[in-house]
Amino acid sequence: MGLTVAIVALALIDRGMDLFQISLLFGIYSLTTLAMELPFGGLADSVGRKPVFLAAVIASIISLVLFLSTSDFYVLALSFAFIGFGRALRSGTLDAWFVETFKTMAPNVDIQPALAKAQWANAIGLALGAAAGGLLPDHFGSTAERLGFSAYDVSYATSLAVMLGVFTYTLFFIVEKPRPLNPDALKQGFATVPLVIKDAGLFALKHPTLSMLLAALAFFLMATNPVEVIWPTHAKPMLEDGYANTVIGFLTASYFFAIAFGASLSPYINRIFKRRNAITLAAALACLAVAQIALAMQGGIYGFAAVFILYSVALGVSETPASSILHSCVKDRQRSTILSLKSLIQQLGASLGLILAGTIAEAYSTPTAWIVGAAFLVVSVILISILVKRLT
Repeated sequence: MGLTVAIVALALIDRGMDLFQISLLFGIYSLTTLAMELPFGGLADSVGRKPVFLAAVIASIISLVLFLSTSDFYVLALSFAFIGFGRALRSGTLDAWFVETFKTMAPNVDIQPALAKAQWANAIGLALGAAAGGLLPDHFGSTAERLGFSAYDVSYATSLAVMLGVFTYTLFFIVEKPRPLNPDALKQGFATVPLVIKDAGLFALKHPTLSMLLAALAFFLMATNPVEVIWPTHAKPMLEDGYANTVIGFLTASYFFAIAFGASLSPYINRIFKRRNAITLAAALACLAVAQIALAMQGGIYGFAAVFILYSVALGVSETPASSILHSCVKDRQRSTILSLKSLIQQLGASLGLILAGTIAEAYSTPTAWIVGAAFLVVSVILISILVKRLT
């Protein structure tokens, strides 16, 4: 996945899309994930982890083929819908298979170190993919252009080849006992979506702490998601053409490492605030608001890179306290429902933020859109500050 994440916005610009259209495409991805994640949530439990993961890989392959075949906005929209579809299918597949297989093979062994290695492998994969995804257009883009393709098609074609490799590897090396197919599983998944949303919504409304946290997270995504999506289009003009994509790739890799570093710092920062998660979260969000404004004001690549890495660290710091507050509000029987509601609200916030930021960026400028977005982070800080008083 990392091979395309670094250059997707640049590839869309190269295909003639403006910032508003790019925001719409990412909004389609978010809304498709949102619409499909709830009904597909239990599918892997019903028909097996491996077949559902393979279906997700096929969806990703279709998305890549569509992207490589067109510069038409509507076909690209279908490509992004398939990305969202693949992500919704992928959720809870091979990670669940890994845990179950590990516990079967080593029932009395602590799984946490193995999970940590898996998470590290995930981060390394994304980071190396991002770096390679930026290097490939700079090194082989001119050859691709001579053949009538886009320079960025090199990264997408490589991603397609790797995805085919993932499909083949999974088919032969991931072993899972076949489960009886349940044709009613998918139908039941769609049928229960309204009930899940209703139950989760009613529970959140009756729980002021949870309602305030979810509202703050929605505003948080409205502010930060547009930065994560369109920053390469803002940073590239600061760089020389010969190595611009390479730098973007390495900055994207740094982004993933910085988030991981921020997450590892979070427990230590929480101790400074006497393990009061709400105060830690409010401080992280306040730092993000300042960093987002500072990022918008950078005109050179060195200043931009430094602030962007600090911004990413703050993103990583914010994840753990927010999750801790949420899990402290719910019991086990409600946990999956509330996590589904959290995902739904965050995807809605991300979609709205992208459309608003794309409109402002196209009418004015990207820095203006980010500064306006920082106001949503201020709203999040206010909501979490009220939450601090409630929890106290």
